[in-house]
This record gives sequence, structure tokens and C-alpha cells, in this order.
Amino acid sequence: MGMSLLYAGLDEAGYGPMLGPLCVGRAAFSVEGWSPVGEDGEPRRVPDLWEVLSSVTAKARKEAKGRIVVADSKKLKLPSSSVRHHPLVHLERGVLAMLGTVGEIPKTDLELFEMLGAGVEDRAWFGGEPIELPVGSDRDLLRIDSNGLRSAMEKVVGGGVGLVDLKVHTMGVGEFNETVRTHGTKAATTAQLLFEHLREIKGISGVDHTRIVIDRQSGRTHYMNLLSRVWDDLQVLEESDRASRYAHGNALGVLLVSKADDGYFPVSLASMAAKYVRELMMGRFNRYWGGRMTGLKPTAGYVQDARRWLVDAEDVLGDGDREGLVRIA
Repeated sequence: MGMSLLYAGLDEAGYGPMLGPLCVGRAAFSVEGWSPVGEDGEPRRVPDLWEVLSSVTAKARKEAKGRIVVADSKKLKLPSSSVRHHPLVHLERGVLAMLGTVGEIPKTDLELFEMLGAGVEDRAWFGGEPIELPVGSDRDLLRIDSNGLRSAMEKVVGGGVGLVDLKVHTMGVGEFNETVRTHGTKAATTAQLLFEHLREIKGISGVDHTRIVIDRQSGRTHYMNLLSRVWDDLQVLEESDRASRYAHGNALGVLLVSKADDGYFPVSLASMAAKYVRELMMGRFNRYWGGRMTGLKPTAGYVQDARRWLVDAEDVLGDGDREGLVRIA
């Protein structure tokens, strides 16, 4: 039996930093019993998963009342100085609980990367032994979260909701710099990872209708060049400052809009997965370099702090290290 609706969201983490990988996440859900046209003949919107799933919320953590928070990852990552909770606790809870609805919760970061399809750049500073997961949560509590979330998804009126996949594609500094040099623009890096996701979405079979929402990061409004690499029969519905919209009849709709990670559940979850993967990879990065230089303060890789880190770590950086570490754009 095919799925009525494939509802997918895409978002990035790590476009701005100077150090570490670029990550683009994808979250895709099936919604059974959905039709683009209601019984009254009027067009229907895709369901609001925050509204129909009782165990999740987009509200601030203090207002969550025990529910799993799915929201823009920037709102969920705690400061590195956090003492009471691990900085990744809220990101981790949402990502791992959702993965637990379709299988086992990964036991290590390497298991997670493999499960999400997140490639790890072949550099010494991303190597080392597996890091145990969860880093800030309790595994038994996560299983309870997963069970409650699965139950809520199955009970959606009109047809169940299910996680089809949760993926993160990554681009290390070496490939990032080569892509910028080849295309002459930094935007080509995100475009390449988006293309990989969209091609995989197209390959999902048994789908009646597909709706894709992508977080639009810049002032760019024209995306047909990217989308036509995947679909050759799209119609432009809108290309404005408000949004970019494309469609192929009722079968496919693609929306690119700013701040989508605040307004669309799959985009929020994609944002969380991408951010969680990047933070875990930077954890590996800091473990490696911290082991080579006592007292070296960790970095998240963002420009100002990355410059500080490069000065602090200068004595332990080899001749070729800086080229492999630093983005050119």
C-alpha cells in the first residue's frame, strides 16, 4: 500500500563557520489518508504535525510540560557553559526519540552517523574511538519518549503518521573549499547537498503526493536551476521575497521560505538532526586537538572564535593542517 503524502523538510547547520563540516538535514514523514483536495472540493493544506501529535511541541522548553520539543535548532542548543544540563540535551532528545520510533536508538556517535548517512571527513581530528550516546539524556527515558511518540503518530485521525527517514548529508572542509573554487560561490556547497537530498526524495516509491519545504537561507528567489536537475517538468508558482514555490500538478509541491525551521515540523526536525551531527563532529574535533595541547579551549568553529582557536592552537598545527582545517569562504 502506498503512502498518501510524503511530507519532507530540509535545513542546514554549519554554513557560516570557518571550521568543521557543513551539514544539511532531511526529515520525511508519511501521512496516510491525506488528499490535496477536500470533500468540499477546496484545496487542503498539509497537516500541522505539532497540532496532531500530542507528545511534541514547538513551545519554549519551560512551557513544554514534559513533551518533546521540536523547533529551530538554534533555540534548543544550550550554551556551552551550561552546568545543569548538557548543551545538546534538547536537540538529542528530539532526534533520538524520533529515530526510536522506527528502530533502535544508536548507542554511539558512529552508529548515529551511519544511521543518518552522515559521512565523516577522513581527517585525524574526526577519528578516534566511538563516543557513547546519549551524551546528555537517559537511554531508558528516551525509549519511553519513543514509545509515546510512536503511539501519538499511530493515533492521528484520518490516517497514521510515520517517520520515513531522517538523514544528514555532510561536506567536510576539503570538499567545501574545492566546491567553492570550482563554482566560484559559497552557495554551491549547500546547493550540492540539497540536490543529493532531493534526488533521494524523488527515489522514494509508492507515494501519491509529495510536499517538500526547504529553509531559504539567503535573498535568492530563483531555484529552478537546482530543482530542474531533479525534476524536468516543474511549474513556477511564485518566486518572490516572500517565498519560492514550484509544483507538478497535485503530485509534487516544493516550497522554499525563510525561517521554515520555525514554521514547518519536518524542517525543524531536519534542522535539529543537522545541528546535532555537526556538534558531535565538533566534539570529536575538540577531543583530538585538546589531547594534543593541554588547556586548549574548545571551539564550535564560528568565525570569531575560530580565529581565536587558530592562534591558540598554532604550536600544535602541522604544516598541512591549516589548509585542511580552514574554509576559504
